[in-house]
Amino acid sequence: MAIKCCCFTKDPLEEAETWGESVDKLLGCKSGQAAFREFLKSEYSEENILFWLACEEYKNIKSLPEMISSANRIYSEFVKCEAPKQINIDCGTRENITKNISQPSLTSFDTAQKLIYSLMAKDCYPRFLKSDIYQDVLTRANAR
Repeated sequence: MAIKCCCFTKDPLEEAETWGESVDKLLGCKSGQAAFREFLKSEYSEENILFWLACEEYKNIKSLPEMISSANRIYSEFVKCEAPKQINIDCGTRENITKNISQPSLTSFDTAQKLIYSLMAKDCYPRFLKSDIYQDVLTRANAR
């Protein structure tokens, strides 16, 4: 797997060791996101990081038309029942988003994003740290 340059000026492989410190360090780094996404894809749960990243982008939107367009895309892709990349959230959260999607705000997806973050942090992240994907990156980093 090719790893692209990261959030800092450091070599992405050097940063790989920090990914083991916390899920935030992993998600705060482009190459960490790429490695984690590769792992989630192998577990058939890539929609989690894709949704989380879409929400991060969404929170930075400045114009209302762009917010509405992006909210509808996120809803259609990840939230609505039978969405192509439907995320695993409780029906109350899903219903709340569905009810309010016609008038989205920058916080429209916050509850769902927190649920998915928690799922990734508690469930996927510990398995990622033991995965061949992460171990291979660490081996390459230590071989330098």
